[in-house]
Amino acid sequence: MMQWFRLAKILLVATRFGLDEFVFAHSALRWLRPVIRVITFWRRFDLPRGARLRRALEDLGPIFVKFGQVLSTRRDLLPLDIANELALLQDRVPPFPSEQVLARLERVYGKPVDLVFASFEREAVASASVAQVHFAVLPDGREAAVKVLRPGIERIISRDLALLDTAAGLAEAVWSGSKRLKPREVIGEFKKHLHDELDLLREAASASQLRRNFRDSNLLRVPEVFWDWCTTEVMVMERMYGTPISHVAELRGQGIDISKLSRTGVEIFFTQVFRDGFFHADMHPGNILVAKDGRYVALDFGIMGTLNDVDKNYLAQNFLAFFRRDYRRVAQAHVDAGWVPAGTRVDEFESAIRAVCEPIFDRPLKEISFGKVLLRLFQTARRFNLEVQPQLVLLQKTLLNIEGVGRELDPDLDLWKTAKPYLERWMSEQIGWRGWWRHLQEEAPYWAAAMPQLPRLVHRVLSEPSPHALEETVRRLTREQRRQTRWLTAIAALLVILLAAAVFLIAR
Repeated sequence: MMQWFRLAKILLVATRFGLDEFVFAHSALRWLRPVIRVITFWRRFDLPRGARLRRALEDLGPIFVKFGQVLSTRRDLLPLDIANELALLQDRVPPFPSEQVLARLERVYGKPVDLVFASFEREAVASASVAQVHFAVLPDGREAAVKVLRPGIERIISRDLALLDTAAGLAEAVWSGSKRLKPREVIGEFKKHLHDELDLLREAASASQLRRNFRDSNLLRVPEVFWDWCTTEVMVMERMYGTPISHVAELRGQGIDISKLSRTGVEIFFTQVFRDGFFHADMHPGNILVAKDGRYVALDFGIMGTLNDVDKNYLAQNFLAFFRRDYRRVAQAHVDAGWVPAGTRVDEFESAIRAVCEPIFDRPLKEISFGKVLLRLFQTARRFNLEVQPQLVLLQKTLLNIEGVGRELDPDLDLWKTAKPYLERWMSEQIGWRGWWRHLQEEAPYWAAAMPQLPRLVHRVLSEPSPHALEETVRRLTREQRRQTRWLTAIAALLVILLAAAVFLIAR
């Protein structure tokens, strides 16, 4: 019954804000538009469609707000005016009563809050759709921030996700264009992120990993997780101090170099993406503080992105080719990755990419809109049937966040010149002699374990009666021999080079 009441409310809100125009704009349903206009003759709209959609999502509650935020990153699916409006959605909701917080903490810990913490502030310092944060002091005197899940949030999320999934299924059934928009895939992506956010132990682990990645860093500070107090419903971490990054005048008053701060933000982004393949995917200004020593302070680790080595190499090659204006390399990389049809003409794809990217070079950030650039890139992608890769959507969202922060700090920042040296250094470490030496070190334990097994493999070859097994073993041995030969040749070449260098130095 509750599902029907919720559906009725969604339909009422959609009608009140004129969202039926999104549905009945489709050719198969356009004949219903006059009927809807007659039924809803009382409506008058002073706001554009994107603003009406944003207002409707805000009225429907926190889960729909989060869904709108996820949609705002999919500029491959949405018109620019709608994507820009959805990007304005703020995940801020009134805090739930402190009595409910205390009741949940007592249930989790099995004793009253005052016996768990030396002190616990009843008033929330931050509140969002899934959880809210209170400050506390641990029994040993350490200051902490306590994140507590909202009561009943699991039930609310399950109910609304079921409705969204049903809507996606209907869209796929009646709309032929939904194949490209992939509504079920978008809902699935959203569902995964939401369920991840509901497990605060997962968030605590993400925070711990990011802190380990930036241990002793002069760029970024990440709070320590206090594991003895963490559960799936409660996360307790170090309380962090700093000035919100959006308070630029206050930061200047503290003597912070704003230009350097903006360049540091770019370096943090590329370090997370290319060095670690693990990045904070919700780096909007509300989640960033600046410490007195000028370091960034990261907060809220509910949404994290990961990239494998293939993704990192693909991105690095494309970024570098882009920075060098080698558009043919960008086009060829997409063809090689199979992201555009095999028959795509590389020269035509190259020309289309050049038309999008060339106008933004040699310009400061204040004269560039990544939103518009991404829109034109996705229009190009549609023309060439480029498949948008789901694993890169969070990266796109993070890049847009970086643009927003950079524009606020230093509109004259040249993003390309700041990023290019870092990427070139990273590529050198991956494919240069440093990369070769690192891969050799990684493979050494494998060879140490594999080489003593070679006599046993030979014995197995001689004793196996099956011709198929014999053939497979010979193939395996051949592969092992070739691989070993390559490495031995490389090691020998390296020794020759080192020996020649030593002779040259002695001769001098």
